[in-house]
Amino acid sequence: MPQSPHIPVLLSQTIASFEGIDEGFFIDCTLGYAGHSQALLEHFPKAKLIGIDRDQTAIDFATRRLAPFTERFEAIRADFASGFARAVARAGVLNVKGVLADIGVSSLQLDKLERGFGFESDVLDMRMDQDAALDAYEVVNNYSQSELERILREYGELPHARKLAADIVQARPIESAKALASLAMRYRGGKKIHPATLLFQAIRIEVNDELGQLTSVLDAIEAANFVDTIVSIITFHSLEDRIVKQRFRAWAQSCICDAQAMRCTCGNNHALGVELHRKPQSADSSELASNPRSRSAKLRSFRFGARETF
Repeated sequence: MPQSPHIPVLLSQTIASFEGIDEGFFIDCTLGYAGHSQALLEHFPKAKLIGIDRDQTAIDFATRRLAPFTERFEAIRADFASGFARAVARAGVLNVKGVLADIGVSSLQLDKLERGFGFESDVLDMRMDQDAALDAYEVVNNYSQSELERILREYGELPHARKLAADIVQARPIESAKALASLAMRYRGGKKIHPATLLFQAIRIEVNDELGQLTSVLDAIEAANFVDTIVSIITFHSLEDRIVKQRFRAWAQSCICDAQAMRCTCGNNHALGVELHRKPQSADSSELASNPRSRSAKLRSFRFGARETF
């Protein structure tokens, strides 16, 4: 079995979120290097798992790693939004008991300099799917200054988005992630994170349509009409977490009357299920010490099911 280059975050919390599941299927929407998937297959020996990923390198690695579970595992190469519908069709909606999505970039993607995710990379790429047309070079060198400013403001929440966008345009052509990161050093603040972190986050989100993908898979989960299924989603920044939180709260809402209504007239029976934890779970001190990349990870879980079962 190959050694994983990726340490799965919030592993114990993720496994615990699915407790009570016996048989049926898990769908891992972001298979990656199969750390979570392997743990699920080991902990739930009667369950099967379908893993989805758009990175062929990840698919190949995960397939080798999960070879001991070949009778209970299959992989689908697709983005996790389109792959989800295919996975549900294969398993059957009533047989899907657990859904996992780990929205973060894997350690191997970050650490492989040729993928262009890291601050020291000599290329500008950042594609999770290396067959995709749009890459970071295109965004950085060919987007207009106003488009860049919007991306940096919306996806990086950078207070100096306008100035940094102007700096990028003035410095073109920018050939490497290393050169792009150097521009952010002018805006070093008092935060502990690297000055280029939010800049790279913004570019990466645009290249991979990460927020759109997350919204699409939440739409697909909602449309599946699950009867008894637990959904656990791990996010790594506030934009993702906000989307998940708002969707889970909407799914848990029983009364959908206008807030100004004097009394409920909707029947007060619209909840699709319940949030398993009102607040997100995060890494404990031991995990933070062994895996610093877990510091921003948050886990939220929701259980779909008939109202009377809660």
